[in-house]
Amino acid sequence: MYDLLIRDGRIYDGTGSPAYSADIGVADGEIVAIGRLEGEAAKTVNASGLAVSPGFIDLHTHSDMSFLLDSTAQSKVRQGVTLELAGNCGSSFCAPLQGAAQEMLQGRVSQYTDNFEITWNDFGGYLDALEKAGSTVNMALQVGHGTVRSCVIGLDDRAPNGAELDRMVGLVADCLDAGALGLSTGLFYAPGNYARLDEVFALAQVASDRDKLYSTHMRDEGSHSVGLFVALNETIEIGRRTGVRLEVSHVKCMGPTVWGRSYDVLELFGRTLAEGIDIAGDQYPYTAGSTSLAGALFPRWSLAGGRASTVEIMEDSDLRQRLLDDIEDTYKHNRNPEGVVIARFTPDEHYEGMNMLQIADEMRCDATEAALRLYEMGEAQVIIHMMEEHDVEVIAASPLISVGSDGSSISTEGILSVGRPHPRSYGTNPRFLARYVREKGIVSLEEGIRKMTMLPASRLGLTRRGRIAPGMAADLVVFDPDTVADTATFESPHSYPVGIPHVAVNGVLAVENGDFTGATPGTVVRDFND
Repeated sequence: MYDLLIRDGRIYDGTGSPAYSADIGVADGEIVAIGRLEGEAAKTVNASGLAVSPGFIDLHTHSDMSFLLDSTAQSKVRQGVTLELAGNCGSSFCAPLQGAAQEMLQGRVSQYTDNFEITWNDFGGYLDALEKAGSTVNMALQVGHGTVRSCVIGLDDRAPNGAELDRMVGLVADCLDAGALGLSTGLFYAPGNYARLDEVFALAQVASDRDKLYSTHMRDEGSHSVGLFVALNETIEIGRRTGVRLEVSHVKCMGPTVWGRSYDVLELFGRTLAEGIDIAGDQYPYTAGSTSLAGALFPRWSLAGGRASTVEIMEDSDLRQRLLDDIEDTYKHNRNPEGVVIARFTPDEHYEGMNMLQIADEMRCDATEAALRLYEMGEAQVIIHMMEEHDVEVIAASPLISVGSDGSSISTEGILSVGRPHPRSYGTNPRFLARYVREKGIVSLEEGIRKMTMLPASRLGLTRRGRIAPGMAADLVVFDPDTVADTATFESPHSYPVGIPHVAVNGVLAVENGDFTGATPGTVVRDFND
């Protein structure tokens, strides 16, 4: 007697090997049999004419808070994602919580609800709270360097002293031992940008000693040609010094000064591997990214000390002019104002969907001044159009690059249906299958599935997920390779994909016949063998 029996599917096992036809039997959350199976099942899925693959693993997400707000957040599971790795870009903003880190989490939560109680302060307590809340998908977490730094020295632009560095090392060790599967840095952002290399070496060594992943939003992804490759070499040096596994987040060539340099980036990856340094990366299949307004436009000197200090800078006429000049330089060399679009702005939602040039026209000022006026009202999330399709395709073809959304689990209704977020939260995996596999033929279907399953599982060191085989966790996706597609757009992002009728998480159907079942069978993955 099976709990779930998937019949007559075309099996893509996640390894990149040729597909084959078979049934899959599931019991107690595991794959227990593959072949031509007889017997009864509590639930049977007819997969004739459809592909069956391991559940997609999203190595780069920011769903740290999603399931605490809404345990049925559906945008990821409906696109076939059955496991998310959150805590990226140096921000594990739900834990650990001390000092400035706790204040920052309270600020984030207040954008969604005033009815939310934080009952933990350490990483283990956070994982317990997440598990208690439930989720549609499995969750794995990293500890963020920026969050740890905020706990110990706040948002100051300075190096830690010896005692402070020891505290940071101890916090990272505690989080990893409590179940974090990696350490992430956001060296592009404040406060991570204020860290010198010896600080990063010390913390990365803690992850390396535990054979856990080091993920990084590098210090520069293309403000100028030198910056991209200096940042990539800095990342490589971290791996060289510590032996940690390197995961370069959202690999890209950002801005016109580095457009066309994707071949050079991947060539450097290859030389690094030949040296014996373990490096790979992930990518979202879009030419636009998303971050905060301050993260996108403001120089890092202006963000030291936090929001109150930045507002004080704006009140000083000389410093305000310096800030305006730096934002103008960013527009000129990297991100033109028409390409910066407001995705979420709680103080005044009518700005959502408008670009900075349109906002400047409405405010009767230029786009640099408009950025400051928005920030004075409150923080905004923005979408930035900053890449070329050719580079996206070159990076997508690399066998070293996993498919990762850089988005969050959200929903078309309820507390997480707000704003005009980047469509990647709804469409990353089906978009890759439709656009880069079926339409453009950048990679084969077998290889595309490997880049969503076994490759990210191997980066995390997971032993029971990412592959279809007896004894593996029953995270499974049934989809139609001929019709699977994203429907979310930048103009209308809250839209689920098509062509994915069934998704099982730990052997339980969370999506059946294209509809969400209401099930929240996800678990918190705290160990490589979970």
